[in-house]
Amino acid sequence: MPHRVSEADAARIAGFRPASGMETPRFAGLASFMRLPVRALDSADGVEIGLVGIPFDGATTNRPGARLGPRGVREASTGTRMINHATGIAPYALAACADLGDVPVNPIDAVETCRRIEGFFAGLRGRGIVPFAVGGDHLVSYPILRALGQARPLGLVHIDAHSDTDDAQYDGTRLTHGTPFRRAVEDGVLDPHRCVQIGIRGSMDVSDERDWACAQGIRIVTMEEAIARGLPEVVAEARAIIGAGPAYLSFDIDALDPAYAPGTGTPEIGGFTSREALYLVRALRGLNLVGADLVEVAPPLDPSGVTALAGGQLAFEILCLLADAVAARRAGEG
Repeated sequence: MPHRVSEADAARIAGFRPASGMETPRFAGLASFMRLPVRALDSADGVEIGLVGIPFDGATTNRPGARLGPRGVREASTGTRMINHATGIAPYALAACADLGDVPVNPIDAVETCRRIEGFFAGLRGRGIVPFAVGGDHLVSYPILRALGQARPLGLVHIDAHSDTDDAQYDGTRLTHGTPFRRAVEDGVLDPHRCVQIGIRGSMDVSDERDWACAQGIRIVTMEEAIARGLPEVVAEARAIIGAGPAYLSFDIDALDPAYAPGTGTPEIGGFTSREALYLVRALRGLNLVGADLVEVAPPLDPSGVTALAGGQLAFEILCLLADAVAARRAGEG
């Protein structure tokens, strides 16, 4: 059922609605996420959901290019519209959304970039803004989780080809796009017993990546298991694991098969179709999501633009979930 919005909230939210494609062409004007208004963090009063680019791929261990992900997803997302035809969610009628620009990353320093990301997202948390980040490589999830999970460790729905729970890579480097969720569990900002990873597949360098995660209580649903059981059953289990507590959604575009998203740093065959990805995201409606990210879109690796298109469409679907969650919490406080 759609959430009711008071007249006062509706009037406030209306000031943040994106330009309609029925008024000006979607290919016209400067590209922002979903054609939303652009606000600086210090002038974000009234914003309830902030979309933020993190143009960093300095922790990538394979093919670079995700630093251009926010730009590519912004461009592709201008083709989205006002209402989700499948769920009926009209996100811009439920929550005040804005493009808050990019985190000022240091492209050659992962440690400094993590510090900047954590500070930026702590600022959002302090203002009560629900963050939706577009990366960037998957390391960016770690400092976001540090910013959001300090008061209470979060649950996690992680859709990906890789579990990203390595301990270290190469010379013992502990901050890479293959380590964010191990670091977050170690820091106490993720509750491993409320973490579920869906779509994991491909070969591993060492078994510790999976063994450690399972030992902590993280539920790993491999691609093979997802196929055998079917997505409705997998999602039902994921929802039961997450429960009613606050949770974070992290979607790595390489969860999709390279036939649907070739422009990513570490593609793995045998992944989800774009239709299955839509189902997975939509089926998470009703979770108490307090943030999300979409990562690893690397436009230079896909001249066709289909990967950025998938990223833009999935970003809209994730935004629908966040807007629905914001409206649900608002209604519960009323």
